[in-house]
Amino acid sequence: RGWLVQDEDDPTRFVDYKLKTSTSYWDHLDPDRMRAPLYQNALQVFISILYLGFYTGAINTINPTGDLDIIEGLLYIFTLGFLCDEIAKFWKVGKYYFGFWNSFNNTLYALLTVSFVTRMIALGHHVGDSNRNKFNELSYNFLAFSAPMFWCRLLLYFDTFRFFGTMLVVLKVMMKESLIFFALLFFVSIGFLQAFVGLDQEDQKLDATNFIIQSMINAVMGSPEFSGFDNFAPPFGLILYYIFTFIVIVLLLNILVALYNSAYEDITEHSIDEYMALFAQKTCQFVRAPDENVFIAPFNLIELVFLVLPFEWWMDKDSYERLNDYVMAVIYSPLLLVTAALETRVAYRVRFNRSRGETDEDTIEEWEQMDGECDFEGDGWVKKCEETKPNVESDGTLVQIKELRKEIEELKEMLRSLKG
Repeated sequence: RGWLVQDEDDPTRFVDYKLKTSTSYWDHLDPDRMRAPLYQNALQVFISILYLGFYTGAINTINPTGDLDIIEGLLYIFTLGFLCDEIAKFWKVGKYYFGFWNSFNNTLYALLTVSFVTRMIALGHHVGDSNRNKFNELSYNFLAFSAPMFWCRLLLYFDTFRFFGTMLVVLKVMMKESLIFFALLFFVSIGFLQAFVGLDQEDQKLDATNFIIQSMINAVMGSPEFSGFDNFAPPFGLILYYIFTFIVIVLLLNILVALYNSAYEDITEHSIDEYMALFAQKTCQFVRAPDENVFIAPFNLIELVFLVLPFEWWMDKDSYERLNDYVMAVIYSPLLLVTAALETRVAYRVRFNRSRGETDEDTIEEWEQMDGECDFEGDGWVKKCEETKPNVESDGTLVQIKELRKEIEELKEMLRSLKG
């Protein structure tokens, strides 16, 4: 709901939103309200659906001449914004930012980048040129190839819903469990591949490698082809293929199913806990540094081109912050008009509840029901969070110097004790 905001004095702490009870519409029409995770998530979902719409329009309206239309242009602009956002986050966070969904998204963006580059190469040739048609067709092939990833990408933004969130946790655990299966499959496949290649070299010719690899892949996918091995080094080739098929389909695939079943049962038994952990992680991703402006991709391109490059390096901090507020107010004005009305409506309900001596919110969330059951201080979570929380107020170099000074003081104390 955005009722908790970062404390201006201590950005690592969150305090109640002071204007929560304000019934003035204009008090809530503030671009800084975009810091609320709820609004950022809603905007990301809308942008993702719009992004998918641009892709659908681009793939269903193929231009025979290879020229870029408005829909394709917007698609590639959005992709550039997402790429810049990924690069910026990886630059700030480092290797710990890299995960499954980052790899998934980066693969999608890489395919779209290849599609765009091949389209530019096609535009470099004259209309009617065979090379123009070839690269144009290749560009559309890469674009069409990425369709499943576009739709799966929506799951990343639907994880705030319990069903999708729980299923994503199950999927993540299953992917980890799959590593055991693929490790076993790798060694088994290498052994049988070497055996088949050895049988193929019996006549001093290595001419069945493609057939062997394709047949082994078909066996892994559950569609083995035995007919081709009747005349392949009989009877050894057919016997080996029977053994390989038995090991893969009967043993390894059943092991994989058992691993998936175990992972699914473990997650569904603690579905609420898993969902709440994912929800908390999702919320923390929207928390930003106090001096960081909220420009959600692809609006980050506006910040980069029209604010950072021309103004940030010479404008004073207050003026630059005010300029960013003006730009965000214009960009997010449609959403802010809606959120301000919703917050004003909620403010009336909060005042009504307080007048009756009740809590501000009528709905009791699940994590609020467990408030009395969790002893964060006794379990050591408070101390652990204090030790691991980043210092966002001081420069990173200054923090390291302070830690080094502290260690030097401890070393001096140890030397004094040894001398004494």
